[in-house]
Amino acid sequence: MIEVTKMGGEKITLNADLIEQVKATPDTVITLTTEKRIIVEEDKDEVVKRVMRYQQRVHNPPGKFKE
Repeated sequence: MIEVTKMGGEKITLNADLIEQVKATPDTVITLTTEKRIIVEEDKDEVVKRVMRYQQRVHNPPGKFKE
């Protein structure tokens, strides 16, 4: 899950696994696999960074055995 800010200032928590694409049009538009679109205040690069951090935490939790 990642936190983003919808236009107007409302903070929401979004399931990052449902993100299909992120576009800058110039507003940042997140399209979900459900075809729902959300316009957010964060720029595209910030959204991508948050998704990547989320994925790293999920797939590489602390204490996980690494070779």
